[in-house]
Amino acid sequence: MCELLAMSANVPTDIVFSFTGLAERGGVTGPHVDGWGITFYEGKGSRTFKDASPSSQSHIAQLIKSYPIKSEVVVSHIRQANRGCVSLENTHPFTRELWGRYWTYAHNGQLSDYEDKFIVSRFQSVGDTDSELAFCWIMEQVLSEFGDKAPADMKPVFVFIASLADEIRALGVFNMILSDGNYLMCYCTNNLSYITRRAPFGEAKLIDTDVVIDFKKETTPNDVVTVIATRPLTDNEQWQVLTSGEWKLFALGELVNG
Repeated sequence: MCELLAMSANVPTDIVFSFTGLAERGGVTGPHVDGWGITFYEGKGSRTFKDASPSSQSHIAQLIKSYPIKSEVVVSHIRQANRGCVSLENTHPFTRELWGRYWTYAHNGQLSDYEDKFIVSRFQSVGDTDSELAFCWIMEQVLSEFGDKAPADMKPVFVFIASLADEIRALGVFNMILSDGNYLMCYCTNNLSYITRRAPFGEAKLIDTDVVIDFKKETTPNDVVTVIATRPLTDNEQWQVLTSGEWKLFALGELVNG
């Protein structure tokens, strides 16, 4: 299956260290060779890089690993295709506009018998994956439930999305990352974990490649950074492992539910 990576931080932060570990799983330490993508939010805007090539061999991925783009919210994905051909249009993350904001989504897992459930009108798939169609259906349901204007309090929106994710989980494996650029949500079926780093910062060592970073040298005492990944990326830190049906919502690096 695919692997997910995301970040929420209270200051613009680069994800070079974590992405370096993830990229190795795209052909070196893992079988996820069918494309990769990453989205960085900057205010209400976002920039997305995608490639249908393995992340471990991609020149674009090399750019991301060497160029520290700073963002408060990042969503990334490496793909092991099970539905849909290997192509750019089937490469995560996917983005749609709702309420004047870009929503970004990535999924790990495989769904079955979903065609009759995921009926959509405004939000249409570009590719032919179960993942993208599930995203379009979620956006369709959110629009139907809350209308054309974003509510003042967004937290009930994500509670509603979690209930939709429960329905989708009945169709198969549904590990999901979703963000509107302010909030970052993750939902677990079987494999998802996260870590929140804050002062006092220390060293972290990647599992997938021989890279060590001393976060004390890269941060200030006020920084808060949460990283979400399918599997822990470091072997000397305590990651929180989610259980089936569990979901978390983060804003500016802090957990705001659960």
